[in-house]
Amino acid sequence: MTHVATLLVAWAAAAVLMLVVWQIQRRTRNAGIVDLAWTLGIGGCVGALAWLGDGEPLRRGLVAGVTGLWSLRLAWHLARRLRTEPEDGRYQALREWAGPRAELVLLAFFQVQAAWVVIFSLPQYIVAQNRAPLGWADVAAIGVILVSLIGESWADAQLAAFRRDERNRGQVCRVGWWRYSRHPNYFFEWLHWWAYPLMAIGAGGAGWLTLLGPALMLYFLLKVTGIPPTEARALRTRGEAYREYQRTTSAFFPWFPKEATP
Repeated sequence: MTHVATLLVAWAAAAVLMLVVWQIQRRTRNAGIVDLAWTLGIGGCVGALAWLGDGEPLRRGLVAGVTGLWSLRLAWHLARRLRTEPEDGRYQALREWAGPRAELVLLAFFQVQAAWVVIFSLPQYIVAQNRAPLGWADVAAIGVILVSLIGESWADAQLAAFRRDERNRGQVCRVGWWRYSRHPNYFFEWLHWWAYPLMAIGAGGAGWLTLLGPALMLYFLLKVTGIPPTEARALRTRGEAYREYQRTTSAFFPWFPKEATP
């Protein structure tokens, strides 16, 4: 099977998955399940593509394991939110905008996510074709993965603990990593995608396409589904307190905060 045929089969499988998930959200009225399906879809897709690859077997196992670990951690976090929180504001706004066409719009949106499953699995598929022996770049990739997983889990735990304290209701979280970045969880999520360009060193040819992972993820986090809707909701619910947070704290990359406005 050619590479193109393999990716088309992966896309078809992802499309079926998203069709099933769309049917589930019709009953639950919570479109946030698409985020969970996207995460698990990438984990499963990469596992299959790594198995079908013809690169160094140890690296194929490494990329499948690394992506699987990332997928399970994020899926566990998203599943907890689905059980305990109402539908994400992004999808509520999409329903309101679409009106009576909401289900058709969501169906199209879910199918777009199926395509993104394959696109975000492409860097790992390229890694699975890399026949070079394991080396320093693979060790560095493992380090990047560990830092990103620990950092994102830590930031999520800090925010969850802050929200559980009733005294913090309506306040802005500035504890731990949230003192140095308004979105440290997004930063560590983006950092994880740099592991695959490292593992692709020596692949030649299409190896440069692994840079699509961090490039696309950075664009989506900064401009589309990450920071813009998150901060719009924060401004509606926290007002001036969040504006002050914006003035003093880096949006994405962790950095020392500025002095607060007198």
